[in-house]
Parts: sequence; structure tokens; C-alpha cells
Amino acid sequence: MASCCRGPSPGRRSLPLLLLLLRVSLARQASAATTSLLSGYFGTKSRYEEVNQHLLRDPLSLGPPEPGHLLPSAACVPLQLRALIRHGTRFPTEKQIRKLGQLHRLLRSQERACPAAQQLARWDMWYQPEMDGRLAPKGRLDMEQLAQRLVARFPGLLSSQRRFAFASSSKHRCMESSAAFRRGLQLALHPQPSPSDIVHEKTEIDDKLMRFFDHCEKFVTSVEENDTAMYQVDAFKQGPEMKRIQEKIAATLCIPVRDLNADLIQVAFFTCSFELAIKNVNSPWCSLFNEDDAQVLEYLNDLKQYWKRGYGYDINSRSSCILFQDIFKHFDRAIAESKSSMPISSPVILQFGHAETLQPLLALMGFFKDEEPLTADNYKKQMHRKFRSGHIVPYASNLLFVLYHCDQAKTPEEEYQVQIMLNEKLLPFLHSEETVSLYTDLKNHYKDILQNCNFKEECELSKTNNTSTDEL
Repeated sequence: MASCCRGPSPGRRSLPLLLLLLRVSLARQASAATTSLLSGYFGTKSRYEEVNQHLLRDPLSLGPPEPGHLLPSAACVPLQLRALIRHGTRFPTEKQIRKLGQLHRLLRSQERACPAAQQLARWDMWYQPEMDGRLAPKGRLDMEQLAQRLVARFPGLLSSQRRFAFASSSKHRCMESSAAFRRGLQLALHPQPSPSDIVHEKTEIDDKLMRFFDHCEKFVTSVEENDTAMYQVDAFKQGPEMKRIQEKIAATLCIPVRDLNADLIQVAFFTCSFELAIKNVNSPWCSLFNEDDAQVLEYLNDLKQYWKRGYGYDINSRSSCILFQDIFKHFDRAIAESKSSMPISSPVILQFGHAETLQPLLALMGFFKDEEPLTADNYKKQMHRKFRSGHIVPYASNLLFVLYHCDQAKTPEEEYQVQIMLNEKLLPFLHSEETVSLYTDLKNHYKDILQNCNFKEECELSKTNNTSTDEL
């Protein structure tokens, strides 16, 4: 009789709880899966971990073995490291935040019951215009951890006995990235309080090199401020791939198609990317898109990068010759000092800029060039393109030039050798497909740029002051 008064057994009582936990677990797995499906397509808004997945497990790991290898220190000693570093993860710009606010207000104003629209209307619009592209806390961490990894990778160069030269774009996010990188160096080189205070070393503002595009009149007039220069981008926005996404999202949000355009769709997609990069969360904005949509939106972003910063117009890359030549000028000086048995005056040069700093330089050097240009009407043909900006210049992307002195060289030409790393992976040289080059071979390969690419002449407007895109 007493058994009639007992409550449910522990097993029975826990069953609803177990089901609830299972549902939560499956929801989290589905959420993570959605993010992973989309996160490879965020272009220049991609987190650095997308190109180095091992950092998700251990942010200080140097990663698994890659094809090629750094020159062995027993035979070759690194003389000079030149690092061009994009700023870390940033907040959206004021323009992006205002567009997102416009879309959010549109959804909040809808009277019709629509689950997807209601979910996004309830989303907390926490971005403020004053954030305006500033470095996010995650961006500071990007830089600190990159510094620590580079110390581990090049202990002979990045040591407490060396002097470092820091330079930055004038943009706040770049100056803050430089400061965070210095903190990372301090942590790696001086874990205990030390009289050597790298944190307070001066960073030179050098927009001439880090924002060369602003100082190139031909680029500014003919590309940056020319409404017709981006005609391939504008055509793709009106094309069938984007129209399909526009109609699909309008139906999902129960709003008229006319209330949406490519820019608003793109800002919703970028909000998904910002939430992942800044807060490591799967934003409800991500639920609007599937992988097919993401591939189309990645192409839209890549089209802009291609025509504004890449191979679209010659001036995009030719404007960076001033930076390219400066790299070789410092290498030449280091070699002259080495031959004279003098200390290297600038063994480590660390410069902080933008995706717009790195992308034109890589194009000038010929990397990631497809046989056919990216255009509005060849999206499907370019599914396996080399030019994918998220793989090349995500947040915190870095391009390293390392000059080595090799004692055991058999010939004078073999004494000085170079390696290039993009995002901490060795980049094979185009003239040899090898991951190491004799310095003389590299200079010979780029002889035309080193001798004939004059920044002033390249960037001078024609006498008519009306350079058309046909002339670029």
C-alpha cells in the first residue's frame, strides 16, 4: 500500500530532463553546423581561424607540418624579418551599422506575424555608430597571440636582444593592433617584469606605405571615386544569383521584395560574420542563409576585392610598388651590412595595415591570379577560383618576408636566400614553385617592378584628368 504514495522513480523523473538536455545539445550541434557551413565564405570579414583551423583548439599552436619548411638554422640564419600585418578583428563600420539599423527597424515595423522576422526583431541591436570599425577585444587577442607564435617560430630574430621597428596606418584599429602585438611580444619575451619595456616602444605612423592607395591620385580618381569602376559588382547585384537570394529572404521575412536590396542582404550576411568573429556566437542572422547563398555572397565580396584591390585594374596593384620596393631596399641594406660584418640596423620590421594593403601587393607579385577575370556573368565558372579574399586576407592576415644568410653556401649567390609566409604558411614562389628562393633569383624575377614601377609616374593622372577604366 505504501508504494501507492511514492513519487516517480529517479529514472522516470529524470527522463524529461534528459530529453530537454538532448534537445539543447542537438540544437547547439545544429547551430555550430550552420556556422561552420557559412564561416568559410565571409571573405575579408573572415576570422583568422578559418585559414588556420588548429588555432581553434590551441591559439598558440604553430600547427601541423606544412609542405616546405623553414630553412634550418644550423645552415642559414635569419637576418631580417619584414611583417605586413592586417589589423585584428574589428567592429562593423558606421556605414554598416546604419544599414543594419535600417534593416532591423524594417523588421520591427512589420505587423504581420512572421516567425523569422519576429526572431530578428527581438535580436538586441547592440552595435553603435561610434564603434565605427574600431578594434574589437577579439582583435587585440588576435595580435597578442600572433606575436607569441612568431616569437616561437623565429626565436633567433624575435628575441629580447633585438630591436624592433614598428609602423602603422593612421587608422585607430591599426594603431591598436600594433599596441596589442607589442603586448604579445612582451608576454613572450619578458613574462616577468623587465626593464626592457616593448609595450611602450614607439610606433611610427606611415600612411605613405600602409595606405599607399590614398596617396595614388590615379587610383582615387579612376577607381575609388569612379561610380562606373565597379560595374561588374553592380551587375552581379542585379543578376539571377542575387535575385534568387533576395526573393528567398523576402519570403522568409514576409516582406515585399522591393523592400530588400543586395546591400541589405549583404549587411545581414556580414552581421552573421561579425557575431562569429567578435563574440564567437551563431547569430540569428545566420539562419537566413544556406551554403549556396553564402557562396554567392562570397563571390559578390570577392568581385569587389578583385576590381578594387586586385587584378581588375592595373593601377590597383601598381600603386603598391612603393611598398614592394621598400621591402627590397631594406633587404639590400641588410645584405650590405652583413657583408661588411656590421650589425643589422633593422632586423625586425613590423607594419600594421589593412586588407587593402596586402591584397594589391600580392596582386603585384602575381599571386592568386586566375586565368580568366572575375566577372558578373561567370560565377559558376569561378567556383574553384584562386582569388578568394577570405583565404588570402582574413582579419589578422600577415605576409612575412624572411631574409636568410647561409654560411655553408657553395656559391656567392646561395649565401642570401628568402622565404615568404602568408598567414603563417610558406608561400611557393611563382618563378620556381619552391618555398625558398635565392635572393638574386627573386630580384631578377621582379626586376621590372623594382626598376620601372615609379609610384609618382604610376599614380599621376593623364593630362586630361579624366582617366577611364579602359586605360587602367
